[in-house]
Amino acid sequence: MTIQMNIGEAKSRLSELVAATERGEEVILARAGRPVAKLVVVDEIPERDRIAAQRRAFFGSLKGQIPEDIDWFQPMSDDDLALWYDAPIFPE
Repeated sequence: MTIQMNIGEAKSRLSELVAATERGEEVILARAGRPVAKLVVVDEIPERDRIAAQRRAFFGSLKGQIPEDIDWFQPMSDDDLALWYDAPIFPE
């Protein structure tokens, strides 16, 4: 069975349309009566995509991208201090 529905109505009935798709029905979304999109069931996410998603925000993910020769505890130069303390909060 095929269900065709305009996008405006589909917004309010999205959960019903998703359920119909899960049951194997074909769901077509239309704009002004003209078909523009089709809802399909997504198979299980491939493991490589799942692993890639886990790696996006992982400790050590910036390794090699930050210079190692920076001395984080070295005092700021006078010019940097002047920018830090004397710069306006909201630059013009």
